[in-house]
Amino acid sequence: MGAIGWREIIFVVIVILVIFGGAKKMPELARSIGKSFKEFKKAVKDVKNDVSVDADEEISDIDKPTDNASDNDKPEENV
Repeated sequence: MGAIGWREIIFVVIVILVIFGGAKKMPELARSIGKSFKEFKKAVKDVKNDVSVDADEEISDIDKPTDNASDNDKPEENV
């Protein structure tokens, strides 16, 4: 006998939902799962976009020359 695979687990979960949830509630449950998945995908897309924009801003900040760069090139005098 082998280990239980993901297909068997999904089948058991569906059977339990039909038995305890009833067939009438299945479309409502599927709809709410679909909406949740859609919101999750949108949130992941937004986070990826924010990270990309922040990374682009950081890179553009690094490429900009600073006015203080010429001051750093001068050797310090001992006082």
